Parts: sequence; structure tokens; C-alpha cells
Amino acid sequence: MTNTDAVAFFRQKLTMETDAADVHAALASGEPGFVLVDSRDDAAWRQGRIPGAVHLPAAQVAARVHELPAGVPVVTYCWGPGCNGATKAALAFALAGVPVREMIGGIEYWIREGHGVENEHGIVTRPVDQLCGC
Repeated sequence: MTNTDAVAFFRQKLTMETDAADVHAALASGEPGFVLVDSRDDAAWRQGRIPGAVHLPAAQVAARVHELPAGVPVVTYCWGPGCNGATKAALAFALAGVPVREMIGGIEYWIREGHGVENEHGIVTRPVDQLCGC
């Protein structure tokens, strides 16, 4: 592999991925330019979700993609690095012609970075995990 190959690979990878810090900054701007989609199941959604996210489990994306605003990019997330639900949802959105990126680290790293999670009691924030290098 040449350095040119590596540059092309990592440049392409960054067009398909984002992370919790970048998503948080975009949401905080008030005009993120995307719909944030939580691709986890109902039980996980009830436990807590990123404020402003839309719940659309990965297995339902193909059937429900029409419920989202047409032409607006999507960012998917699931639990964390050990879960590929966001990848499955991103693939379904891409197959439907929707511009999509995956939030690497999922809600696990959202929480570890100290960002709030919403549940039926409101927004809960935990201390920043000093091991995550945030």
C-alpha cells in the first residue's frame, strides 16, 4: 500500500463516519444539517437516547425511511463499538438513496464524553470518563 492509497482510504472513511464530539457540536449549533437516528431497539431507546434523536431501529429503516425529511442527510448511532446496528441502518439508508454517516462509538462514547442522555425523567449527564481521552 502506498501513502497515496492510505490518504485516499482515510479521506473516504471520514466522509462516512463522524464521532460524538462532532455530532454534539453540530447539535449545539442549532442547525446540525442532519437527522440523528437511534437505530437501537425499543428497550434501549427507553433507557436513554441522545436528545433530539429520532428512533428508527435498523431493521425498520427500509420500511420507514419515508418518515424522515426527504433529501436531509442522516447520522446513525447504536450502542457502541461492539454493536453494528448503526452500520446496518446506515447501509439501509444508503440503499434507499439517503446521504448517511455513522457516528462511531455510539451512545456509549456520547455518554463517556459527558454529553446528556434523555429518558422519561429528563436529561441525565454523567461525569466525563477520564479514560476516553475526550
